[in-house]
Amino acid sequence: MKQDILEVLFTEEQLREKVAELGARITADYQGKNPLIVSVLKGSYVFMADLTRQIDTKCNIDFMVVSSYGSGTKTSGEVQIIKDIGSKIEGRDLIIVEDILDSGVTLSYLMKILQARGVNSIRLCTLLSKPERRKIDVPIDYLGFEVPDEFVVGYGLDYDETYRNLPYIGILKPEVYGGK
Repeated sequence: MKQDILEVLFTEEQLREKVAELGARITADYQGKNPLIVSVLKGSYVFMADLTRQIDTKCNIDFMVVSSYGSGTKTSGEVQIIKDIGSKIEGRDLIIVEDILDSGVTLSYLMKILQARGVNSIRLCTLLSKPERRKIDVPIDYLGFEVPDEFVVGYGLDYDETYRNLPYIGILKPEVYGGK
């Protein structure tokens, strides 16, 4: 797998430091509250696990599976909810945890649906943002890193369900996925 990585963008140490910083910010913002932290699977599972261990206030967690990609590298524009939240969310403060904000299509759709269910508030925590690819502007409340318009994998992010287990985030060589 490592031979398929063109360049490491963020090391294990950089990721640990950023996750601790984000956890501290969320802790400060939600003291005395009990937010529901919703992981958008599968890509955010590593980030979510590390992040929630850095949050030092009561919180609940839940998971959703939402997709607009299938097995490709570009969004199809059609969003599907594959697994919905199991928790009651009316009146709750939600924090959506995502691996990467790319086009904004999926997250914009997801946030509208969740808002319509009567939540008190929704904030977005994304590990990565790719602003060059944005089609729909989505407000980011907690941001890890901005990344260039490259195909990134590792730390939960995948290409065709592979590379999620890399402990860092790197750029995938274009010849691996048939890219530029």
